[in-house]
Amino acid sequence: MTMTAPFSAALIRTNAARLAERAKWAFSARRVAQGDVAGLIEDARGARAGDLVLARVARIGQHRNIQLAAGRPSQLYEGDLIVMPCGARYAADQFEGVAEIGAEADMLAGGGVLGRMREKHGKMGAPTRVTPLGLLADARGAALNLSAYALAPAPRPAGISAIAVVGASMNAGKTATTASLAHGLARAGRRVAAIKATGTGAFGDYNAYLDAGAHVVLDFTDCGMASTYREAPARLSAALDTLLAEAAARGCDAAVVEFADGVLQTETDALISDPVLRSAFGGFLFATGCALSAVGGVSALAARGIAPLALSGLVARSPLLAAEAEAATGLRVLDLGDLCDPAEAAALIRRAESGAREAA
Repeated sequence: MTMTAPFSAALIRTNAARLAERAKWAFSARRVAQGDVAGLIEDARGARAGDLVLARVARIGQHRNIQLAAGRPSQLYEGDLIVMPCGARYAADQFEGVAEIGAEADMLAGGGVLGRMREKHGKMGAPTRVTPLGLLADARGAALNLSAYALAPAPRPAGISAIAVVGASMNAGKTATTASLAHGLARAGRRVAAIKATGTGAFGDYNAYLDAGAHVVLDFTDCGMASTYREAPARLSAALDTLLAEAAARGCDAAVVEFADGVLQTETDALISDPVLRSAFGGFLFATGCALSAVGGVSALAARGIAPLALSGLVARSPLLAAEAEAATGLRVLDLGDLCDPAEAAALIRRAESGAREAA
């Protein structure tokens, strides 16, 4: 799969499908039918979010691996062919970038987002750079886009109890909270869906949910988005309804839904501030790293009409910090063992169901 020699334009035009077949396909493009590739649009500068870019790795930077559609990491080498969708990314601990493709592009996320980096955390190196060869096209000559492979839009279902997991920031412990609660609910006999509502396409959270024993695992990439950054809140809200509908159609009676980043991040803020979207949930858990953040987070959630059921996340690792947080907020701090316990998980979902009935 490693190719060090440049490709001529003629070779690319006549062998687009063959080159795409030899490329490393990113996880975020896992729903795409690779056999639909019939050609290439050589000028990738007009790429829209979700368009599939065939590119050659030019310089290895921060991302030394690509997360494959098959669910495993693959080491990258200069000259490798990759297929990734164009997209934006918001990651306060890593890269922020927009869905723009030029003569070169930045790998914004190993799970599969190409764009133009604008900001990066100080701990991050330069992004891995790629040279776009073009946009993959179908037999009609139209660019292949993730949206063509999305779940059919569906209204929010009745009969599925949902708990949302939000947090203070990236890496506050939201995914561990979501996976652990899904595990506890499964042990309690519930058919539970674990859903990632917002974020950037990657297999880490997805695989964590699978490992936890969730009956159904879904995320926003199933709704045709490589990333939810800079997407319209209406599209994200409709996608959540579709994901819940898919979970219900596949027999789930409970769902745990993770929202990426912190409650102040633009898309997350817009979604949880919307009473229509909030009505999908009987309760919220707030993941945080310290007592002071817990106080601020509970206050911020209250301003948005949310009173969390409990606290969780990294704060639960420290008995002293957990005690501070409980004293300051009046909320219980649940550690991963609590969330995995079927009795605790069942009690949480009953509180969520009671809250949903009261809201109705």
